[in-house]
Amino acid sequence: MSEAMSPPNPADIPVVILCGGQGTRIREASEKLPKPLIDIGGKPVLWHIMKTYGAHGYRKFVLCLGYKAWDIKEYFLRYQENDSDFTINVANGDGPQFHEKSDLDDWEVSLVDTGMHTGTGGRLAKVAHLLDAPYFMVSYGDGVGAVDLSGQLTALAADASMMAMVTGVHPTSRYGELATDGDKVVDFAEKLPSDGWVSGGFFAFRQEFLGRLLDDPSHFFEQGPMQDLARENALGLWEHLGFWMGMDTYREYSALNEMWDNNKAEWKIW
Repeated sequence: MSEAMSPPNPADIPVVILCGGQGTRIREASEKLPKPLIDIGGKPVLWHIMKTYGAHGYRKFVLCLGYKAWDIKEYFLRYQENDSDFTINVANGDGPQFHEKSDLDDWEVSLVDTGMHTGTGGRLAKVAHLLDAPYFMVSYGDGVGAVDLSGQLTALAADASMMAMVTGVHPTSRYGELATDGDKVVDFAEKLPSDGWVSGGFFAFRQEFLGRLLDDPSHFFEQGPMQDLARENALGLWEHLGFWMGMDTYREYSALNEMWDNNKAEWKIW
């Protein structure tokens, strides 16, 4: 296990975002787009996740692609065009003349097609050569939250006994909770947070974790490797009590867009 080190600079730490899934439970919105490109307020949920990391100083991203990989590649190839007004002369083939200097994010984005049906561990194994820093971060491409991602990295670096940290959240219940007195309902509280911790999908790892991955396309890092870390007392919990929501269903997609439209997007920390 590595010795504890001084707090690393997030700008040097790669952030892996798993973008290969098909989003079958949100089919209404993902039929024509890969799930990470489904929009919240006109911007892909992937952009919102990257902006959250960017607010904490991270700038190096590694996107593990799969389903509709080209759509995500094309989004970044056309990033400035999507973000700016421009004039183009279609007759002579000149490139676009942008109307103003676009305030683009200072991101370095590596896009790697890791396969249609590859498991999450297999995807990490395919990008391991890009994870050359002492630490790396991992997130899924479908959840947003006001998570202290620089604090999570610092906490991992400060504890030499930990090889990884997972963000724990109290998810909102999908059902209304009833308080009763006999056969009477005395309170109706919709969608209360649960008491237990679940994974919020934001991870911090020491680079040594890569040695535990199997070069197997069907392998999922959340199963054997993470379970082994938990048994070894080498998996830390980074508690997040603020806003978090996974965009797993059309109902959550609609809720997140409603929050954004009404200036109630609690995950917007940039």
